[in-house]
Amino acid sequence: MQENQVLSATNPVPCERLALVSFSYRDFSGKLHDDGSVVVFDAVAPQVQEIFNELLERKFPLQRAQPMEVYHGDDEASMDHNNSSAFNGRPITGGGAWSKHAYGVAIDINPVQNPYIGKDASGQTMMLPSAASAYVSRKVRPGMAEQVLEVFFRHGFLIWGGYWKQPIDYQHFEIGSRDFIARLLALPKDQARAEFAAYTQGYGACMQRSDIVAMPNLVTRRKACAGQSKR
Repeated sequence: MQENQVLSATNPVPCERLALVSFSYRDFSGKLHDDGSVVVFDAVAPQVQEIFNELLERKFPLQRAQPMEVYHGDDEASMDHNNSSAFNGRPITGGGAWSKHAYGVAIDINPVQNPYIGKDASGQTMMLPSAASAYVSRKVRPGMAEQVLEVFFRHGFLIWGGYWKQPIDYQHFEIGSRDFIARLLALPKDQARAEFAAYTQGYGACMQRSDIVAMPNLVTRRKACAGQSKR
């Protein structure tokens, strides 16, 4: 990965704590592909496997899903190709801190159907990828993240960039705070996996609470429990 400009010596998660998750998926024509894969932090790999297995069961389309080595770490090239991805040892878009992608705990799905909308260095609004203009309007169409929020939330990816005010990042899901990620990283793989599996139970328990069930609609309930369950 270092040769392909995806992992540097200073990356916050070392190579030995990264895991390849392989899966099948259907594209937008319904064709089945068996070459899907993403790289993630080893603690979250079992849950990520379940996410993509469930997307296949639901026939949720993905244009493609290839590790960022294919794009030599070039996030914009990956987005232009409508590639769903996870690990990439890079800073936050538009900033200098490490992205959650550099920890292997963030997933981007279908960037064309789920664009990033933010500000460039001059303060002008920008949208990535450029081919996503038709999807700034969030009228539901195939491949849009709103259709699978529940899948990601149930498996611990409780932060969705579509809820952010600035930037808005519809393609982006991540697990939680940097402190929580640091705690997982400090544990051996099996203990970290057990800790993360326990963490994923909070969302389901929240959705069963009487005060949550009494909320007026599913969107409100999901957003409330995602916010309350993350660490």
